[in-house]
Amino acid sequence: MRALLVVNPVATTTSARMRDVLTHALASEVKLDVALTAFRGHARDLARRAAEQGTADVVIALGGDGTVNEVVNGLLHHGPDTGELPRLAVVPGGSTNVFARALGLPNDAVEATGALLDALHAGSERSVGLGLASGTPGTPDEGVPRRWFTFCAGLGFDAGVIGRVESQRERGKRSTHALYVRQVMRHFLGDPTRRRGVISLLRAGHDPVEGLALSIVCNTSPWTYLGNRAIHATPAASFDTGLDLLGLTRLSSSAVSRYATQLLLSSPERGPHGRHVVSLHDETDFTLQSQVPLPFQLDGDHLGLRTSVSFTGVRHALRVIV
Repeated sequence: MRALLVVNPVATTTSARMRDVLTHALASEVKLDVALTAFRGHARDLARRAAEQGTADVVIALGGDGTVNEVVNGLLHHGPDTGELPRLAVVPGGSTNVFARALGLPNDAVEATGALLDALHAGSERSVGLGLASGTPGTPDEGVPRRWFTFCAGLGFDAGVIGRVESQRERGKRSTHALYVRQVMRHFLGDPTRRRGVISLLRAGHDPVEGLALSIVCNTSPWTYLGNRAIHATPAASFDTGLDLLGLTRLSSSAVSRYATQLLLSSPERGPHGRHVVSLHDETDFTLQSQVPLPFQLDGDHLGLRTSVSFTGVRHALRVIV
């Protein structure tokens, strides 16, 4: 089997020595090419080339969720897998690794490599659904290139927090859960749109839902992890269904405290609930539209400001070794 290992050399939880060990282990079982990423978007370019040129049967992403997202977008540059594209494999190397853990992989690069080798021997793989975010026709964002996401997207509050965290990391701060908590509080105090929601949820055949102050789109559950604790924003979300959405119409101090507690206590059976909660399950197409430009994120990657994003849930988009 031919494999391309796409390595993020600055991944949070791996060292050069560990990457060498993992590379040797993989090379003992497959015909392995290794490529280190050098800039943002490089992993996407490498995966796209492998898909277009047919040089790999599997593309392995060694890094965090951002690296995985780039590899997925490279593989699916021309559309969902119809059986001809390389399969995806993941070795977690980031700080949270939501996609890998949602697939049931160990959150340890060495253990995950062992599980990957076992899956390759057994020929074990599964088809997963993914989300697709596009610029909405007839809006200022209609020309924004479409982009796939593996586990979540967000327009508004959560994306603003991610933007703050990325800014801190660019200044040399380590990505820790404490850093995220601090930025949540700072963004809460400084967000001018949190008291009066400016996001509308639009679906064909339904009345618009106005006044969302927070909107999170999930392709699977958990939404994220706080250490070893899984956070279930949309517990019913699955790689086997369409997209789910959690919206909040109020972000006052009391509401944030209540819903933050519900998230911390969430389970696969129960997520946030209450009269200010808007939930969707297994949706194929919908649009989030804002009265003002808001931060936007995909798979934990801040993508700037948007006023409108259209979402599509695509079943059986990609085959994954697992």
